[in-house]
Amino acid sequence: MTKVILETNFPNLKLVKKGKVRDIYDLGEYFLIVATDRLSAFDVIMNQGIPLKGKILTKISEFWFDFTKDIIPNHLISTNIKDFPKECLEYADDIEGRSMMVKKAEVIPIECIVRGYISGSGWNDYLSTGKTSGIELPAGMLESDKLPEPLFTPSTKALVGIHDENISLNDAEKIADKETVAGLQNAAISIYKEAANFALTKGIIIADTKMEFGFFNNNLILVDEVLTPDSSRFWPFDKYKPGRGQESFDKQFVRDYLISINYDKKPPAPDIPNDVIEKTKEKYLEVLYKLTGQVIAN
Repeated sequence: MTKVILETNFPNLKLVKKGKVRDIYDLGEYFLIVATDRLSAFDVIMNQGIPLKGKILTKISEFWFDFTKDIIPNHLISTNIKDFPKECLEYADDIEGRSMMVKKAEVIPIECIVRGYISGSGWNDYLSTGKTSGIELPAGMLESDKLPEPLFTPSTKALVGIHDENISLNDAEKIADKETVAGLQNAAISIYKEAANFALTKGIIIADTKMEFGFFNNNLILVDEVLTPDSSRFWPFDKYKPGRGQESFDKQFVRDYLISINYDKKPPAPDIPNDVIEKTKEKYLEVLYKLTGQVIAN
């Protein structure tokens, strides 16, 4: 039976932070990021995890970090535990396949969202204002329509349990300077365009995605995870039809279940049925294979 890792506890390593999904440890020169199987939806951590999720996220991120390295450098040093400091190896069973040793970047506290299609909170914003994140959109758009051009719609980077909030470029420039925000916008849109074009060749629409960036040696780099089912909406191209919500390869399946039971999007989280957990795992495994050709044994 697949071991589900909801928490890590490594007494001989220095814990820096526990995020919604990732636990970060200080290795001295580098950080160790461990992707657990925790699942968050509506910024609330669910009681159960998704088997293999942390390993899937790590493999997908590793693939995209390599794919986008010519657009912008990133923080990844290695995912091979043989490259990690020896003090990590006593925890090999828990970190194998789900860990990244990364550069210590100064993370910019802005979630960099790029939308290629109108969906989710962007769609709700459009319905009420005709805009998304203050950006005027054409009249008469349908839900899931492709946007004329990908949009950079930043949000706040909230603490665990608090909802991120969409902000304008002007608001973003109050968090980081104008030059930095312009760099974030250019990098995020360039990454999205290249990745979205590639994904289409694999039968996947990347509707939108969320990225994070930081500074390392005064240079802007890509950090955290990138273009995973946790941070992106992946739609099957062959089933795409504007005017409705789309089938997806991401955790939208869990969100839809929570909406169906009228969950109020606040802690405590309800339990997720086993069939929803298994279906979500299958979707994550499917998108890993479609994008990268890789498989993970159950």
